[in-house]
Amino acid sequence: MRFASILTPLGLAAVLLATPVAAQQAEAPQAAPGDGVILDMREALRRGDRARLAALLPLARGHALEPWAAYWELKNRLEDASAQEVGDFLARYAGTYQEDRLRNDWLLLAGKRRDWPAFAAEYPRFRMRDDREVRCYAVAMDAYQGRDIPRAAAEQLRADWFAQRELDDGCLLAAGLLHQAGKLPYQDLWMRARLAMEANRPALARAAVELDAPDAGAEVAQIQSSALRYLARGPVATRKRLELVTLALVKLAAGDPDQAAAQLEGRWGGQLDAEARDWVWGVIGKQAALKLQDGAAGYFAKVSRDRHLGDDLLAWKARAALRQGQWRMVRGAIEAMSEAARADGTWVYWLARAQLALAQGDTDRAAARQLLAGIAGPGGFYEKLAAEELGQPLAPPPAPAPLTPPEREAARLHPGLNRALLAIALGLRSEGVREWNYWTSLHAPGGMDDRQLYAAADFACQRQVWDRCINTSERTRGFADFAQRFPMPHQGAVVRQAQAIGLDPAYVYGLIRQESRFVTDARSGAGASGLMQVMPATARWTARRIGLEGFTPSQINDRDTNILIGTSYLKLALDEFRGALPLAAAAYNAGPGRPRSWRNGPVLEGAIWAENVPFGETRDYVKKVLSNTTDYAALLTGRPQSLKARLGQIGPAPADEPPLVRDLP
Repeated sequence: MRFASILTPLGLAAVLLATPVAAQQAEAPQAAPGDGVILDMREALRRGDRARLAALLPLARGHALEPWAAYWELKNRLEDASAQEVGDFLARYAGTYQEDRLRNDWLLLAGKRRDWPAFAAEYPRFRMRDDREVRCYAVAMDAYQGRDIPRAAAEQLRADWFAQRELDDGCLLAAGLLHQAGKLPYQDLWMRARLAMEANRPALARAAVELDAPDAGAEVAQIQSSALRYLARGPVATRKRLELVTLALVKLAAGDPDQAAAQLEGRWGGQLDAEARDWVWGVIGKQAALKLQDGAAGYFAKVSRDRHLGDDLLAWKARAALRQGQWRMVRGAIEAMSEAARADGTWVYWLARAQLALAQGDTDRAAARQLLAGIAGPGGFYEKLAAEELGQPLAPPPAPAPLTPPEREAARLHPGLNRALLAIALGLRSEGVREWNYWTSLHAPGGMDDRQLYAAADFACQRQVWDRCINTSERTRGFADFAQRFPMPHQGAVVRQAQAIGLDPAYVYGLIRQESRFVTDARSGAGASGLMQVMPATARWTARRIGLEGFTPSQINDRDTNILIGTSYLKLALDEFRGALPLAAAAYNAGPGRPRSWRNGPVLEGAIWAENVPFGETRDYVKKVLSNTTDYAALLTGRPQSLKARLGQIGPAPADEPPLVRDLP
């Protein structure tokens, strides 16, 4: 059912009339314009058609989505807009998401222009504070104006700069200014370069290096072109040259860890200091671990001090050690992590497991169980595993107190939530999701409280906007309504089809929840479509395999056809992997060829195998699908469940076990 059939633009406009924003628009016509104007403006924005946007904007006055229309028109010409025009927009739409969104855009532009008075005028009013580059510009502004930069601000800048995946002006500017002020040591600049080089982001690496050594950019380019050729150059004589050699070894390790190890054990090991040498060994170990090489733990063992490694390298050291059953190395790697990383449930669980494996007596075992008790519960993957380790049954928690009529009414009449749902109903999903997330998470510090989130999630559920229902429900911390977090739309179709081909409906629901959040028209960047996010080529192959005559790719978006194709492919993958749920889930996400190779090596408990999946997306996917499956099974059967049983053990396929489906795509 489309939301537009439940709440029309006129109905939403009536809700908005009760708000200050609507009151500011009292001169708008009484009859709301059609949705077509809004959709035409969105298309004009996509084409960058300024004239069309300007011509259509007056026709959008009075529509419930007018703030979006006005935002698109001004955003598209923001670089040429006057400060007065920006100020008028911010005043007209005060209190809305679009006001703060445009403020975000204006702050980025002011920072880029080094217009610090304009930046200073608006930054204190910026509510979202979720844009890293804007935060960086704020630090840069203070540095430009000669203000002392507190240590906490410098640390936040470092974190924001390190988190950037692409080169940007704001964080690079602020990093350079803090370096000049003695607040960001040269070691941080080279560390940023190491991380960028390992991630194959040479522009980021070069920019970071040039903050310390402006003449070294050309050498970074040479390293990117051929690290091995660079390492063959003459002797090392300066600190800068040693740092560049370290970058070259990092670059080499990213492509050929064994070759990098040979270089480090040969010419370069004795020339680098302990920190650089340990870091390179860490990168070599990580790259070997990503290739699931048995020698990865051996490379990590060459690290003299774990504190020389960052959290990412330590995580891969722990994974490599888990794969080899080296519990002492697991414990050491986790204990060397930052406090924030150690608090993550993943590493709490594995530290506890390591302590149990190494326990010398009851005191050690009690300490490990205390760690497990700190995270155990019905929540995510490791929370469930911790509960099972303690012998606790996995069952949904008690439902929270029901929503009161005033709580429901507050959500139902919330103008921002209504505008978000209307945008989604009109096909403007990106805009609607951003507005919804703003009101639930960013409008005020800390976002909505638990009861407000619970009511907002219920509002989305009632409108069958399942992704907002689930994501909002997941944000409650003091309680969890599992019936809300794990809805079962299309239950008749899903259960009937799953049972007809011998699949557990809970497994299907667990996968759909992760794939599409039950958005029937979901489409990925790669072209996957529908509830089960089926790729066109996979759909054609599966249709032929199951004898579905007359199939055309356009049918993927039909709900029942999507379920038929998706479940049929999942069943073929599950049969191919002889019922191993983690392997079939990995195959659904990354294709069957990868899990066929990932299973080679030692026989591992399913959780260790899943934690060692080399692709971060697939690693997260497998864990969430299996965790979801456990929750859906509890809801469908009303009985406690086991995640560990579903994970099982993963190892190489027996030599006499031929593929059932050789061409499984």
